[in-house]
Amino acid sequence: MKKARLVDIAAAAGVGLATVERVLNERGSVKPQTAEKVVLAAKRLGYKGNIPSLYRGTIRIEVILVRPESPFFSRLNRAFERIAASLDSSITVNRTFVEESDPEKFAAHVADSSIRRHGLIVAAVDHPAIRESLRKVRAAGVEVVQIVSYLTGRDDVFVGIDNYAAGRTAGFYMSRMLQHVTGSIIAVCHSWAYQIHRERIRGFSDYLGAEGRSKLTFSEVVFGRDDDVQSAELLAQALRRCPDIVGVYNAGGANLGVGSVLQRFQGQRRSECVWIGHELNDETRRFISSGLMTLVLDQAPETQARRALDTILLRMGIIDVPVSQDPVPFLTYTAENIGAPIVTAR
Repeated sequence: MKKARLVDIAAAAGVGLATVERVLNERGSVKPQTAEKVVLAAKRLGYKGNIPSLYRGTIRIEVILVRPESPFFSRLNRAFERIAASLDSSITVNRTFVEESDPEKFAAHVADSSIRRHGLIVAAVDHPAIRESLRKVRAAGVEVVQIVSYLTGRDDVFVGIDNYAAGRTAGFYMSRMLQHVTGSIIAVCHSWAYQIHRERIRGFSDYLGAEGRSKLTFSEVVFGRDDDVQSAELLAQALRRCPDIVGVYNAGGANLGVGSVLQRFQGQRRSECVWIGHELNDETRRFISSGLMTLVLDQAPETQARRALDTILLRMGIIDVPVSQDPVPFLTYTAENIGAPIVTAR
């Protein structure tokens, strides 16, 4: 292997030669994040000179999530926990849950300069204060990856599924399952605060509209904020207003609330209602097994966690294996394959 030169380190770290010299000779006047990039590049290139002890230490990656009580984010959190346990001891992954209903508080945590972090993985609502806080973090040299959903005008890598395609897929199955039926279809989701829900509903609506099916009407979207009680109340009201509803697309996470309402109304209706939702978990497995739920689209949180961490490590120069930038494949489950394992891949 060719001996690493300072100019090679500078190129690998994306800094000037003078910055490399200041770091390796401990002359100061270099941001800690920049200095650590230089050291990581030197290590990766096999630099034989002295590495200042000031910059030896732990690589800290923070994962900021919301709603730890929800089945999806609980599953995503456990995935990060398992993967973190398999990493080198010099890399720590701290998981933080922040209240999603207070974007200003969320933004303040993201921009908190007292938190030492080299990488940030974040799932957040689309809000100007959060966008600005991420801009400041990037300017400070922190590698940022947005996961699950992303913010308008993002400048970061996004790790997640193609949510527009997921919505179209739900529309594809819904239209075919109801091809000989006349009636209304209703959608349930969190709100427009997350890009993912906008895209899912848009994809669903676009597919149904493109099909030009006169027998089916996409009547409305109700916003339950992924709260089971609120979503159940709104869906029940919609079913009472529109007794001709033949399909429900839950683009959000309140499957327990949606399922409780559909169970109650099932005995009062002449025909069954096609229900398509997201995320395979204990709740949706039970609903599919009972025949209440027709199909679930799963966005593979384990794959998202693995790819998000690998992306941070690659951008920091800790690993050199390419990480896919394509959308994470989503998986489709029905009663025929819910016993199949959830695939985890990079």
